[in-house]
Amino acid sequence: MIYTVHKFQKLPISLQQAWDFMGDPKNLSVITPPSMGFNTLSGDDRKMFAGQVIIYTITPLLGIKLQWVTEITHVVDKQFFVDEQRFGPYAFWHHKHFLKEIPGGVEMEDIVHYKVPMGILGRLVHPFLVKQKLDEIFAYRQKKLIELFGEFKAMPV
Repeated sequence: MIYTVHKFQKLPISLQQAWDFMGDPKNLSVITPPSMGFNTLSGDDRKMFAGQVIIYTITPLLGIKLQWVTEITHVVDKQFFVDEQRFGPYAFWHHKHFLKEIPGGVEMEDIVHYKVPMGILGRLVHPFLVKQKLDEIFAYRQKKLIELFGEFKAMPV
């Protein structure tokens, strides 16, 4: 079974600012909850580009450290990029990041398609372990981006 996470966030910054921040792999650690034990091992020495491989470790559950290898497969400047897991905790992971200029700022859209490992056991624990953890990660990211860039206020009509 393939699951989907679909999130939106608006920020009061320019498209260029959003692209510069999201396109810098070093900022992954900034927007990842400290409880995840995120640590980049290699691949964050350049701005994002198609073909880039980023290797990091995470500690998502019970203090178990896992290695995750991600490849940036597609990049269209100031529009979108795609990261795909090559090795890691998921049976499948495909994450599209879209940026769009809007009045008063930028809208970020994330679409993640993923499959949990371990067949039926993975599907059984998905609702209260995997989905819950992904919701926590995206909630943390949203809060952190507001801390860094401010809260979006709709433009008066």
